[in-house]
Amino acid sequence: MISRMSQLSPQDLIDQLQWRYATKKFDATKTIPGEVWSAIASSLVLTPSSFGLQPWHFITIRDQKIKEELLPHSWGQAQVTDCSHFVVLTARISMTETEIDSFLARTIEIRGGKIDQLNPYRDMMVGFTKNMDDAAKLQWAKLQTYIALGQLMTSAAVLGVDACPMEGIAPAEYDRILGLEEKGLTTSVACALGYRSSDDKYATALKVRFDESEVLTLL
Repeated sequence: MISRMSQLSPQDLIDQLQWRYATKKFDATKTIPGEVWSAIASSLVLTPSSFGLQPWHFITIRDQKIKEELLPHSWGQAQVTDCSHFVVLTARISMTETEIDSFLARTIEIRGGKIDQLNPYRDMMVGFTKNMDDAAKLQWAKLQTYIALGQLMTSAAVLGVDACPMEGIAPAEYDRILGLEEKGLTTSVACALGYRSSDDKYATALKVRFDESEVLTLL
């Protein structure tokens, strides 16, 4: 049984979210320690997804040559090459009964039981996916990766690691360079992680957000 663990205080959480920002300039000399990165990687694995199907794969790039190859296809944004870890969040192109059965087999492996006990759940997932064409299924999978992106950035912030989400990339070129098509994957979004440079002026800029009353409604 998983026991209740110690928690951040509400103020600690807000402080860390106030501290984080979309880092524009990383200190290329600083590397995320292995233990810290391991926790961040685990946070990606623990990301919730629709039905629990996890229609994604996360590619972490440390190789500087690959980063440099991706740079021209990232609007020349230096975060790609200066960060410690560059994560490309990819979506699975296919979601068929094969992928669903693989997930159900994993469920039985972890939780035990008989596979036929999951038939009603299987029927529901199969019905859901069959109601979408290939384009709709891919869009659904890509939207799931944004849940992972949010969890990634929040986890990094809690651990004092800077991050910059990046949509300004050429997915087709990323797919080519990383050989994703033959793996049944396609690029959705990316995120650079590391530590901010001391001269990044945006680090101290005040956050611009609408007032809570304009974006939240309590019923």
